[in-house]
Amino acid sequence: MGEVIGQLLPLAVGVAISPIPIIAVILMLLAPRARTTGPGFLAGWAAGIVIATTVLVLIANAIGMNGSAGEPKTPVSWIELLLGVLLLTLAARQWTSRQGDHADAGTPAWMRAVDELTPARAASFGLLLSAVNPKNLIMCVAAGIAISQGDMSVGGEVVAVAVFTVIAACTVAVPVAVYAADAERVRGPLDALKAWLERNSTTVMFMLLLVIGVVLLGKGIGGLID
Repeated sequence: MGEVIGQLLPLAVGVAISPIPIIAVILMLLAPRARTTGPGFLAGWAAGIVIATTVLVLIANAIGMNGSAGEPKTPVSWIELLLGVLLLTLAARQWTSRQGDHADAGTPAWMRAVDELTPARAASFGLLLSAVNPKNLIMCVAAGIAISQGDMSVGGEVVAVAVFTVIAACTVAVPVAVYAADAERVRGPLDALKAWLERNSTTVMFMLLLVIGVVLLGKGIGGLID
């Protein structure tokens, strides 16, 4: 279990540090319906992570990705290699687009629509961002493989998915919890955090995708060489 959790940590952090959901929940907490849309978005975000990761664990178990005697199977190594290449490709795209970070491209439509969101729509938005986002899906695929390879009981896999989800959702959950505790005091820090993320989101995602891409690439190559 400990080894599996260790493999899940960087993947969960990769989901957690995604700037868009953090900016989205901050905007909701600064909107008129903050006390309902914030928790709704959190529920959808967490549910999407749970659903995507669970489905991928079931698929990995069904096609027999758990290696014997703790050794990864060749298909697993090829998948990890492919995921690493995909993440490095996404990192390269983030890097080449960073010059446009400070350009005045106008406020995206989804940001302008936040004030009008109902709790149900906020939950749907959170679900969409977590379960359909390509970057998150890559992280969830890698997490599903890691959990399946752990050769754990069903209970152990449930715990692993829960740990992955808690860490992955913490950057959305913490602002919601802090706002619920003291809404007025956190408005200033939330505004400052949103502004920082808007300025630096591309750089943050580049570093994140680069590190995790290299890790998965190394695991894939190592599995093929062994």
